[in-house]
Amino acid sequence: MTSETHITGSADLGDYIEGYLPEDEVLGSARAQAEDLGCVPLSRAGGAALRFLAAASRARAVVEVGTGTGVSGLYLLRGMAEDGVLTSIDIEPEYHRAARQNFLAAGYQPGRTRLIMGRALDVLPRLTTGGYDLVFIDATMPEYPGYCELGVQLLRPGGVIVFQGVLAEGRVTDPARRDTEAVALRGLTRAVREDERLMPALLPVGAGLLVAAHTTT
Repeated sequence: MTSETHITGSADLGDYIEGYLPEDEVLGSARAQAEDLGCVPLSRAGGAALRFLAAASRARAVVEVGTGTGVSGLYLLRGMAEDGVLTSIDIEPEYHRAARQNFLAAGYQPGRTRLIMGRALDVLPRLTTGGYDLVFIDATMPEYPGYCELGVQLLRPGGVIVFQGVLAEGRVTDPARRDTEAVALRGLTRAVREDERLMPALLPVGAGLLVAAHTTT
């Protein structure tokens, strides 16, 4: 008989999910850099889900809001088509320097990434409408509702938009929370659910991913 480890508690289950797919040295280094620089990297389970979504959608053109040190970008690139290009936006030049080094360390040539420094709400309207397969948002949460409308406009039919961190700290589930982030996230989840262009789902991995496919043809 094959012995099995039984996952009984929510903490054990979370640990199991996070450890299901180990990270290599490049991802580990990028994650350590993020902690040193004070930005919160995507969890391993969140990264695995992101890579899966990029692969399932056969993504060639991806937009990322919130470059960080490149943790999420590495997961995206590993799921994308071999000739795909990742456009990543961040306002912090130090994050871009770290991410660029980590992308190169992972073997991705400069032509596979386009790093844009600036405020995403100003940059996104300048990108090609309907020209992207996947849009990933991991940035300032009070701005998520604005990113939603701009991000959906960038998607091709069948494309996917992903928001990171929507379930963290009970912001969405606790109606007593009235801080700016909680109000913005509740507005976001409600708007995505009610948008007839989108087919959404909440994925309880890491800090929570809100994903939605653009179904309009």
